[in-house]
Amino acid sequence: MKHKLSWSILLPLLFIIIGGLVFSLSSKNHSLKHKGMNYLSINTDTIQTESGIPLYITFLKHSSLILTFKSCIIYVDPLSEYLGDFDFPKASYIFITHEHYDHFDKKAINQLSDMKTSIVLNSNCAKLLGKGLIMMNNDRKSLNKDIFVQAVPAYNTTPGHLQYHPKGRDNGYVFTIGGTNVYISGDTEDIPELSKLKNIDICFLPVNQPYTMTLEQANKAVRTIHPKVFYPYHYSDTPVSELKKLLQDKPEIKVIIHQMQ
Repeated sequence: MKHKLSWSILLPLLFIIIGGLVFSLSSKNHSLKHKGMNYLSINTDTIQTESGIPLYITFLKHSSLILTFKSCIIYVDPLSEYLGDFDFPKASYIFITHEHYDHFDKKAINQLSDMKTSIVLNSNCAKLLGKGLIMMNNDRKSLNKDIFVQAVPAYNTTPGHLQYHPKGRDNGYVFTIGGTNVYISGDTEDIPELSKLKNIDICFLPVNQPYTMTLEQANKAVRTIHPKVFYPYHYSDTPVSELKKLLQDKPEIKVIIHQMQ
């Protein structure tokens, strides 16, 4: 006997399937492998961009991220200790936010670079590395026809913490990838410049005292930026799950927590 499924059953299933397409793991068209897995098997979310082409965000640890869009592979603050035994692909671009050891790692930069790799950093890091494309706060660049980036301020505001990240030195980055805006803050507090960020789809903020934001500052910053998706990162032992409670009155903002201590 054939059974008919009612729309009351089918519709919820369709929403689940569609939702799974927005944030999911995909390994199609990527050949890098280690022990039978490709690098997108490492804690990767798939974001459907405005262009309809997926953006893969791979979460390594701490503040180390990989953005993969078409054939362009962007590393942000890669650290060699998080690369493990995987034979990661060479970078199209490597972006460094600032010179602290947990963001600026010459070994990782060398491991991930070839003749085609562009390294983007602030002036301090360029001096330390001896090369690279310098971006200062508010500089804008086109990486290709699909990807644009703006360097934005990242600094401390709390008295007694100003020496960690002085104003004007370090960068955060806003990437526009396939029409989708991704803000990766670097090490910052809830600075006034956050109010200038518009139409942010994906937002990364650090929650690590005494160097970056408190939970309350992160809560305020997310409300200011109002992204569609918020990822706490670089959070050490901060109980970032509390942010889901603090933002529960904002159901339109999806809070996703990965292992990014």
